[in-house]
Amino acid sequence: MSLATPALLEALNSPTTIPIVPFKNGQIDYAGHAKNIDYLMRHNHLDNHRPRVISVAGTSLIHHLEPEDQTRIFDETGRVMGKDGVLMSAIVPNPIGTAGKLVEAQANLSRPPDLNLIIPLTGVASPECIYEQFMQFGEHYGKAYGARFLYYLRNASERAAVTRLLKDSPHWIGVKVGTSEADVRPLIEGVGNSGLVIWGIGDRSTKAAELGTKGHTSGTAVLCTGICDGINNAQRRGDYAAARQLEAEIDALEELRFMNGRVYNYSAVVEAMHLSGFSDIVGGEGGPFNPRVPADIAERIKTAIQNLGKYH
Repeated sequence: MSLATPALLEALNSPTTIPIVPFKNGQIDYAGHAKNIDYLMRHNHLDNHRPRVISVAGTSLIHHLEPEDQTRIFDETGRVMGKDGVLMSAIVPNPIGTAGKLVEAQANLSRPPDLNLIIPLTGVASPECIYEQFMQFGEHYGKAYGARFLYYLRNASERAAVTRLLKDSPHWIGVKVGTSEADVRPLIEGVGNSGLVIWGIGDRSTKAAELGTKGHTSGTAVLCTGICDGINNAQRRGDYAAARQLEAEIDALEELRFMNGRVYNYSAVVEAMHLSGFSDIVGGEGGPFNPRVPADIAERIKTAIQNLGKYH
């Protein structure tokens, strides 16, 4: 039985760990992916035996995978996780009909996701229609499949619509902030007790936590779970100085991931995994539109990760 919504919300006050999807010979390396999920599950440093939250989302290149491959990825992820942890499916809602089919297919897996992260539309979309479209989507798939949704806010113009969505629908239970800290307080004040506001831009999350976010998104956890888990442990006990000390350890790698509009969001993590020398994780050969990084960037990544081994 899946977690009840209050328990799910409490579990999401945690790092949402997002491993890259490795590729081999141009194809998804499902065995390598399973190895990365196994690493995340076995290296859980969260206090009080809290469950690991795993998603396959933007950093993973989920938006470059065919629908059937997306469903298989979550099937493989759930198989490794078993009854442990929280599994968050990530879905790009265009076309919206395909998004619905993915919710349906994944809800029927032997180990279905506990919730779905909706990653914003690409292309032309009017903010005025966000509320209406996703209210209908949530009502249908929430009632038919028990689906619960988070919205990933990447455009501040959608903030008012997303706030209404969380207040009016029991199926939309939270929002990940992917814009800036400036949107944190307005979202928290607007949403109130109707949903969770989670930081969605990496481990450098303590400023947002001080403003009131619960939990954060980590794309580097597959390299060093000790960092992302330790940051969250510190934030939850209100020790923001300790959280910032850990952030400083990962800052150079995060800076490379997010430089120039996040061009190395995926590939910098892949390179770091290769350079780390760890045999219990798989970086792969680079994915669609995301080859291995240039030599000069690889040298900077090598310097950035030289002290991270103790957190693996």
